[in-house]
Amino acid sequence: MQGRGDIIVGLDIGTTKICCVVGESLPGEINIIGIGTHPSEGLRKGVVVNIESTVESIKKAVDEAEQMAGCDISSVYTGIAGGHITGFNSRGIVAVKGREIIQEDIDRVIEAARAVAIPMEREVIHVLPQEYIVDNQKGIQNPLGMSGVRLEARIHIVTGAVTSARNIVKCANRAGLDVSEIVLESLASGRAVLSEEEKELGVALIDIGGGTTDLAIFKGNNIIHTFVLALGGDNFTNDIAIGLRAPVAEAVKIKEKFGCCISQNIGPEEMLEVPGLGGRPPRRLPRQILGEIIEPRMEEIFTLVRQEIEERELVHCLNAGMVLTGGGSLVEGASEVAESVFRVPSRIGRPAGVTGLTDMVNNPIYATGVGLVIFGTGQSGKKAGFRIRDKHIFKKVMAQMKRWFKDVI
Repeated sequence: MQGRGDIIVGLDIGTTKICCVVGESLPGEINIIGIGTHPSEGLRKGVVVNIESTVESIKKAVDEAEQMAGCDISSVYTGIAGGHITGFNSRGIVAVKGREIIQEDIDRVIEAARAVAIPMEREVIHVLPQEYIVDNQKGIQNPLGMSGVRLEARIHIVTGAVTSARNIVKCANRAGLDVSEIVLESLASGRAVLSEEEKELGVALIDIGGGTTDLAIFKGNNIIHTFVLALGGDNFTNDIAIGLRAPVAEAVKIKEKFGCCISQNIGPEEMLEVPGLGGRPPRRLPRQILGEIIEPRMEEIFTLVRQEIEERELVHCLNAGMVLTGGGSLVEGASEVAESVFRVPSRIGRPAGVTGLTDMVNNPIYATGVGLVIFGTGQSGKKAGFRIRDKHIFKKVMAQMKRWFKDVI
């Protein structure tokens, strides 16, 4: 390890796969030096349902990454998803009495904005500043050093079920790993596949994973909305297994090799072979049948996401269009279906902005893993936003009350 930069590890604990990405933080660049993947056994819809199976899958993925990178992995940044994830916007205001704004004022206004009622069974995962307002001057990204009378902050708060977050950390701990921080998967993926221009102009990132589809909307280089839909690539697989009467394992292979979500683009002469169930002989079927199975499911996912965007009145934030990533985005025709549903330009997002094993990570399935490494690099020396050791809410409340009394006195 001598002569190397800081080692940052991203652990993507997904519904269909566990992905471990090892990055080396060097001056001006992030070098990917190791990758390990293993089928995920023990998760449903992004939530741990079998700890022992998940632990074994994590160990195998981490071992593979360690061998490739030539280092021992002890701590990781891990992603979180699932239908339990919710995000909402909040705002806070503090007085600065006409003096220069210092870091303590920024901390105070963030605390004021996050002082909202959150159920005991939920935990704050992220507090993401959107903008600061100094005496009605909007659009300020960093008010440090400015003068004003009133400081206002608008933030986006992401919360998740405490039990789901603890189970993820528990699995990592049993695999011999410390969790540096839990990161929303769509936030991590955005770090890897979105350009600064897209995030500034306004873009929607749709991460189609195995168990969930994650939405993150960016505008002005800030995240303004998050949403998790409990549908994903596994639904394609189940539909294929039922529609073609094929074993689930074979349905996965058929999806990956022949999958297409625009049936009219498939020629009538194209055929595929479907293994039989229970010792029955294999059958040859037109590939168009597969397209007719996948297409409505893909349209359903995009339609539900579009409804969420319309209900939140955020259609005007899609100036740069849509970016699709995750394993589900690899289904042939996914980008075209997205364009027809959302009526904005769409592209497939692949990890960028890193060096090293770029040929291996140039795939949407590694977007979250690479994004976690990029996120971890930016957190060097910072206090983590979420740690499972902070599970005693009473301590948090007491600490916050002490700060309030200090400000009053």
